[in-house]
Formats: sequence, structure tokens, C-alpha cells
Amino acid sequence: MLESLFYPQTVAVIGASREPGKVGHEVVANLINGGFAGTIVPVNPKATDVLGVKCYPDLNAFGGKVDLAVVVVPTKFVQAAVQGALDAGTKGVIVITAGFKEVGAEGAARERELAEACRAASARLIGPNCIGVINTDNKMNATFAPQMPPPGKISVISQSGALCVAILDMACHRRMGLGKVVSFGNKADLNEVDLLQTLADDKQTAVIAGYLESITEGDEFLRVAEQAANVKPVVILKVGVTQAGAKAASSHTGSLAGADMAYGAAFKRSGVIRAENFEALFDYATAFAMQPLPVGERVAIITNAGGPGIMASDAAEMAGLKMITPTEETQQKLRAGLPVTAAVGNPVDVIGDADPDRYAKAFEILQDDPNVDAIVVVVTPQNMTQPLVLAEKLAKAHHGKKPMLAAFLGGQEMVTAHARLMELNIPNYPSPERAIGALRALCDYAAWKNRPPRVVARFPVNRRRVDRVIGWHGRMGIKQVGEVEAKEILRAYDFNILPGGLAETPAQAVEIAERIGYPVVLKISSPDIIHKSDFGGVRINLANPEQVRDAFDLMMLRVQRRAPNARIRGGYVEKMGTRGREVILGMTRDPQFGPMLMFGLGGIFVEVMKDVTFYLAPITAEEAMQMLKNTRSYALLQGARGQAPVDMEAIATSLQRISQLVTDYPQIAELDINPFIVGEVGTEAYVADARITLINNAIPSPEQHDHH
Repeated sequence: MLESLFYPQTVAVIGASREPGKVGHEVVANLINGGFAGTIVPVNPKATDVLGVKCYPDLNAFGGKVDLAVVVVPTKFVQAAVQGALDAGTKGVIVITAGFKEVGAEGAARERELAEACRAASARLIGPNCIGVINTDNKMNATFAPQMPPPGKISVISQSGALCVAILDMACHRRMGLGKVVSFGNKADLNEVDLLQTLADDKQTAVIAGYLESITEGDEFLRVAEQAANVKPVVILKVGVTQAGAKAASSHTGSLAGADMAYGAAFKRSGVIRAENFEALFDYATAFAMQPLPVGERVAIITNAGGPGIMASDAAEMAGLKMITPTEETQQKLRAGLPVTAAVGNPVDVIGDADPDRYAKAFEILQDDPNVDAIVVVVTPQNMTQPLVLAEKLAKAHHGKKPMLAAFLGGQEMVTAHARLMELNIPNYPSPERAIGALRALCDYAAWKNRPPRVVARFPVNRRRVDRVIGWHGRMGIKQVGEVEAKEILRAYDFNILPGGLAETPAQAVEIAERIGYPVVLKISSPDIIHKSDFGGVRINLANPEQVRDAFDLMMLRVQRRAPNARIRGGYVEKMGTRGREVILGMTRDPQFGPMLMFGLGGIFVEVMKDVTFYLAPITAEEAMQMLKNTRSYALLQGARGQAPVDMEAIATSLQRISQLVTDYPQIAELDINPFIVGEVGTEAYVADARITLINNAIPSPEQHDHH
């Protein structure tokens, strides 16, 4: 635990000021007004006291031991101020002052000196360029933020100071209790990994919420986040998600991936719940802090108006929650307790004239239904509603085993009820959709907590063949592995590859076709041509020697015209495969998190809708299936519109084989099987086309060996 930062006996404010509005003044004021019980030591050579507290010219004059120093002097004096604090025995330092790494190389050098000075004295440093630290557990507000939030169990870490102020403002407005709040700025020393670890061990923190712009050490973050998530929910809003800074990738998978997908995949693996925006961060954290986890995804909705009930049902369906029908017994009890006009299915409509008792009655009955895992109570302000009384009655009726979330809709009418719901530990949302979003987060985390132990299957493979192909490319300095060799690698990992061969002349093409049997496909083989069909480099359904010969001659002519500088190795003749669903399987290696596997349905689903899922390798059989289920086009694989369902198992196993291949061979930077053709169960799926890109000419560097 970072004792001196969160639980200091003595806090020095170096750069304390008598002028209201100055940061040095606000920090002292916040410490006093927040009710901090320890000793406050303002330091300012030009003042005798600040806000009635005795002020010292420097820490030598104070003479006692200082646990925490908050530094708010101008940039050029920071180093000396920090050194003075370290000499006074300080083990915790917060540098609020800006003007370091964020302003360029000179600032970065100053920042390194600060961090080194603290390290030498075994002190921990927050900042520079931050707003400070709050701990409501001991009433310490060592920030210049204008508000102290009410005490609570949600702790917050934020890379951005401005956002931290917004979070505090929101917490005060929503009366949302917070525990520890840390704005860590430039993270010269303490970063998100250290703080996650600290808060995971902190008894006072039940939920960790975070705002991050960048994550420094990907693998370390994953490890610590997973340990933290095993103990308590971790909700993170991660920004900087656009492709702006991403590398130009040559494969489909690479161009669709980008850093954001990597973070999504990393969070999924480590049990971190990802908030899509600022509101969601609070919506989710509040639900986690106030409600138990559901045992399943079956939700019941109670409403006093048709429209909002439908909104909630639609949102639940969209979020993949199950809108169950209550048991017969439950429906009988509801019929007995509600007016004849009420609807007792799901949603349960208690009708517009429902008073708090009727609402509470419906809630009690549903809460006891074994089919129901969670309840969302939607309330619109009507004459009989009495929102404040309703809040009390719901809290009384709730026996705390299943999560209850509320959406008390409306403005002025509901203000006091909103505040009371918070006090009663009922998370309330301004719309049914947001309540459902929070419930989805609860379900996701519960499912992750109950995940089966991760067992990664190992398939028997022929590594010698792969070593040979990759070794040859490495010696030749070739990064792109074309279709012929890529298929050889995949065959070694037991993928189904149709018979075929490379022909350099029309006669050879015919010979291969005769050997494997018509009809055949002819494809151009060139390391310089990635999308073959764009260059007239693919002909299908060739049924006899004449067609093969003509197609070969014509293809060579066409390709030479359209790509005059391409190196041509010949034409690849392959058995024409049966028809089936085209899917894309791929892998791209993320610099932070390593190999990420991709799955998507071929054609417009990938090209236009970008409907793909990513998972970090190595993956288990369950995770492979989950990849399929997480696409919007999953229904089509299941055989929508009267079509036969495809062999899901074949796709899932193939993803696991790719996972093994790219884990075995860190030299593989990108891999695309596009398309992979899958038929219904009982037919054999096969690789129609594939390509592989190797890292720096496939010669693994010594660092790579260290990691694997």
C-alpha cells in the first residue's frame, strides 16, 4: 500500500499561497476544509501564515518529518523543492506543476531527474502535471479541484487532470461516493499498473474506475489487471482509439486491427470492463458498487408505461440479454396482485396509475422467480407514482440477492428521488438503455469471474516443414510468404489444403490439372501481387486442357500489362473446391499485447461493415467459439433464412490451430486465410487462399527469444 501518499500524518504544501485562485492556495484550503486531521505544513518564504496555518520559509525551518509533499512551485524550482522534501524524510511526493515531458525534450530530461531523485530516496512520485490525490477515508483532499466527493467504495485513477475534475464534479452532482482519487499526469514514476495493484489490495476500495490514454507496459498491465479483476471489478475508459497513429498494415487483419482492437482484446482477456464513454464509466461503476452480480443473463422489466417498457426490452435484446417469460406460478401471483389490465409477461406493465405498493408487490413476486436473474425497474412520473416513497419501498422489498437497476425517467419531478436512490444503494439511470448497458456490464464481469479454467489445446503438427519454409524466406530476405508456401505452412498445421501445384508453362499447367482432376482454378503466383483478382489473376471452373492452356496464356499477358514490374513465378493450378460460406481467419501481432486473432464473415461483412472480432492468442476452445458469437453476422452462420448451419466447430478449431502456429512462430507478423470455405457439418472446410508476412525478414532477434 502506498501508505505515505494515501495515509500521511504530515502533509507539506511547497509553494503554498495566500492568494485565492492560486493553486498553492487551493491545495491548502482543500486540506483544511476537507477536514484532514493530520498536520498541514505550508511552505512559502514570503508568508508567515496561510489561511491561519503557520507557514515556514522551508522544510528545514519546520524541522519535523514530512510524510507527503505536494509541490506547486514554478517548474524551474521543482527539482530543489522535491530534494528538500526528500531530505526531510518524505516518502510520498505529488508534483502538480506542469512543464515537463509534455513540453518536449528538455522537460523530459527534467522529469527523469525528478524520478531518479525520488527513486534514490525510495520515495514514490505522482505526476508531474497532475491535480493530486484525494482519500475520503481519511478526509484528505490534496488537490486543487473545487470539490470533495462524498465518501464511498469506488476509487478512480485518471491520466488526465481535467477529466479528473469532471469526474469529481459528476460524483458530487450525482452524490456518488468515492474512495481514493488519483490524477497521475505524466506518470514519471507511479503509473496505471502500480495504482491498479495498490487499489486491488486496498480494503476500502470495492470498485476501480479508470481513465487511461496510454498504457505503458502492455503485458505487465494485463497481468496486474487480471489479478485485480479477480478480486474486484475494474472499469476503464480507454481513449486514443482512432487509427490516426496506427501502422499501415498489408493484410486485412492488420488494417482492421489497430491499437483499439488490441486494447479491447486485452481487456476481454484480463476481465477489465471497458466503458465506451464518460457516462458509461459512472453507469457501470455505480452498478458494481451497489448491486450483487447476477448468476445469469435472464432479465425481467417492470414498467408503468408501455413505451419505456418496449425501449428497455429492445435494449435488452440488442445487448444479448435474455428476456424470459416468468414461470406460470409467478404469472398467477402477478394476475392476483395486479389490475386486470396489467400485462404479466415480460415486461410486466403495472399500468400508469400504479402506486408504490403495486410496484413493490410486482417486484417482490418477480424477485422470487427462479427464471429471473436481474430486474430493471422503469418508472415514469404519473399522478400516482410518488417517486420518493417508491424508492423507499423498492429498497425495502429488495433482498439483495439479484441485481436491481432503476430508470426513474423525468426531470424536476425525480430530482429528490434520484438522490434518495443513491443513498439507498439503488443505481438509477436517466434512460432504460443506460440501465440495460450497466446490467450488461454486470453480466459480462460475472461470466468472466465464472469462466472455466483456461485450457489451451495443443495439436500434433509438423514443425520441421514450417521451419524449412520460414528459414528459406529468412535466408533470402523475403518478408511476404505467397499462397503456395503459406499453404504449405498451414498444411503442416493440419489445415485442409486442396491438391495443386505451381506451373511455369501452359504444358505444366495442363499436366497438373490432368493429375488432380477437373475442374480446376488457376491463380497468378507473384510476391508483388497481393490482391490477385484485381489484376485478372484468378480464373475458376476450368474444365479441360484447352481452357487451362488458354487461361494460362491470357493471364500471363494480362498481368504483365497491368503490373509490368511484378515478378511472376507462374500460375498455381488447384482443384476447384465445393461452394460454402466464405469466412476470414487472421492474425496480426500487436506491439503491446502480441498476437491477436481475427474472425469475420467474408465479403461485405468484413469489407464494408467491418464486422470482426479479435482475441489474444493463445485461445481456448470456448474463446474460439466466443469469437464467432461476438460477430453481428453470427446468425447467418447458424443458418438464417432457411439455409443449413455451417460447421462452427471447424472454424473454432481452425482459429485454435492459427493460435498455436503464431504462438510457436513469433517470426510471423501477419497471417490471412481469406477466404476459408466452410460448408455444413459433415463437409470438410478448406483454405482457398492464404498469405503470411514475416517480421524483419524472419530472422528472430535475440530480444524475441527472451520473451518466448
